Amino acid sequence: MEQNFEDRGFDVRVVLQRCLEASVSIDGKLVGEIGQGLLILLGVGHDDGQTDVDWMCKKIANLRVFEDEEGKMNRSVLDVGGATLVVSQFTLYGNCRKGRRPSFVHAGHPTIAEPLVDQFCTALSDLGIQDVQTGRFGADMKVQLINDGPVTLIIDSP
Repeated sequence: MEQNFEDRGFDVRVVLQRCLEASVSIDGKLVGEIGQGLLILLGVGHDDGQTDVDWMCKKIANLRVFEDEEGKMNRSVLDVGGATLVVSQFTLYGNCRKGRRPSFVHAGHPTIAEPLVDQFCTALSDLGIQDVQTGRFGADMKVQLINDGPVTLIIDSP
């Protein structure tokens, strides 16, 4: 039996984009910038915790989305020495099924979400990603990206 969107649990949600470069600015000031690597748009739900963060970070660090010498996606961000740019984005929980305005009731409250975003970045570093850049939680950010491929994936924690 398929669960209704409104009834299911909400997990850490990521939109991951393989990039040649990406940056984030706030009020015209550059706050994060990477070359080859992954732009990670990160949404945290109200029921998320450290287990979700750990699972997602291991998945991302080892996900084979970069090409090898034969042009096959066989290398991870760790394998290529790539960087990550993590941008918190509660709008990933926008429910547009009813009405004309998205509902964000399933997004994690900032008191839950902000520490988990920080833990997410720390976990990526602990897994061996040398360069983990971020935006600023809750800020109005401008994100620029040169998507490579394009490769864009949506990942939800189990």
